[in-house]
Amino acid sequence: MRYGFAIDQRTCIGCHACTVACKTEHEVPVGQFRTWVKYVESGDFPATTRDFGVLRCNHCTDAPCVRICPTKALFTRDDGIVDFDRERCIGCKGCMQACPYDAIYIDGDTGTAAKCNFCAHRVDEGLEPACVVVCPTHSIWVGDLDDPDSGIAKLVNENPVQVRAPEQNTGPNVFYLGADRAVLDPLAAPTGESYIWARPDEHRREASRDLPVDPVGRARTTLNTAHPRPWGWRVTTYLWTKAFGAGALLVAALARFLGVDLGPLGSLVAPALGVIGVAATGVLLVWDLKQPKRFLYLLLKPNPTSWLVWGAVVLGAFAAIATAWLCTGVLAAAGVLDAPTADAVLDPLAWATVPAAALTAGYTGFLFGQAEGRDLWQSPLLFWHLIVQAVMVGAGALLLPSAFADPSGDAVALVARSLAISTLLHVVMLLLEHLGRHPTRNSQAAAHMITRGRYARLFWGGGVAPAAVAAVAAATGWQGTSAALPVLAGVLVQGALLAYESVFVRAAQDVPLS
Repeated sequence: MRYGFAIDQRTCIGCHACTVACKTEHEVPVGQFRTWVKYVESGDFPATTRDFGVLRCNHCTDAPCVRICPTKALFTRDDGIVDFDRERCIGCKGCMQACPYDAIYIDGDTGTAAKCNFCAHRVDEGLEPACVVVCPTHSIWVGDLDDPDSGIAKLVNENPVQVRAPEQNTGPNVFYLGADRAVLDPLAAPTGESYIWARPDEHRREASRDLPVDPVGRARTTLNTAHPRPWGWRVTTYLWTKAFGAGALLVAALARFLGVDLGPLGSLVAPALGVIGVAATGVLLVWDLKQPKRFLYLLLKPNPTSWLVWGAVVLGAFAAIATAWLCTGVLAAAGVLDAPTADAVLDPLAWATVPAAALTAGYTGFLFGQAEGRDLWQSPLLFWHLIVQAVMVGAGALLLPSAFADPSGDAVALVARSLAISTLLHVVMLLLEHLGRHPTRNSQAAAHMITRGRYARLFWGGGVAPAAVAAVAAATGWQGTSAALPVLAGVLVQGALLAYESVFVRAAQDVPLS
């Protein structure tokens, strides 16, 4: 059994009865929608046309929102309906990033995810969804797509149909008959400065300025819903905090492998940065939840397919290693442990640090990979780029207290070289990611916003230029004779990474999905 919708846009009159019925049935808050009607107008007055599109959750056969949900609050029923359990939801907003259709929102009353659930409570009673019942033109069909004798199966099989975002390969189970391409493709009809009855939300209106308008059809969206960015400055900052914590301890582990004594930088500063970084990361992640009191559901009700769950496990493992390293360094500095005993503890910790720190820095690459609605984040370079960024800001952070720690020339040389190499790699990789070819129009649009659009000034002036200067400044400490310019480089890379991550996180979310 596979329940689905078929929406006949040939007969839809755009009356919004489905929207009103849905809001009434589910007590959807004002300003939020599970089902809504999009208007698109083409041409110039007086030769204009208006097309409608009824948009909602697509109840995908391979639903990315179900995979990314860390607590199984979203799940696929045996009949194919993608339903949700608000009692398990922690409000992480990962499902909103995974959905390629902008179908999920955070309910303003409950602080949990919500979307069209096919009126599952009505279906269980043998009733049709509320939107189907009220449609005055019988434009919304519903039923079992796997039953060849059902009305919807015959309608879909005997007529040309379309689905939204077929390139995402999610197996959507909402089929459209006679829908205009500009209605189903959010990049084909950018939002203008105003709607026919209202003003677009600022986020959608500003982002649309970077989207090209078809010079022939001149299609433009004249009515749609607001879809603000789910993730903001806390996610941007968390990418930096876990990076400098993981990177600093990685550099300290590298020093032990190479036999370079970093002194207090390696025994105290690096693990302290690791502990501070992972603690700040945890605070930011819990703070960003809409239901922060449920954060333990990540471990108590985990979904093993979600990288939000595995990220929590990785952060916990790294926190334990960093704390053990710091405690060993403090005890050695206090004379409680002698040098051979401290080395016997730190040597295995250094080996454990490598995978733990690499995953701490890089697991977000896998998490962003599950955010299938954001094509810019699907880069195969992302995991490795995050590790390079971690070494960059971690090495930079290690150099900052060098004026007080008085490290040896070998120590300065190792950290400065790590900083110079990683910063150069970071610049090369981000240029490859954003100036190279992009496989989808979605990722192309996001890259355009970064390199030539609304974020270009911050990207080039705040992210690329300071990092390039930092790479040169760090290289002056290659021989370990002077730490002055490398320390300056260590400061520059912190701001450069924050600027770049701010652009990277926002631009991917600015491309419209509905």
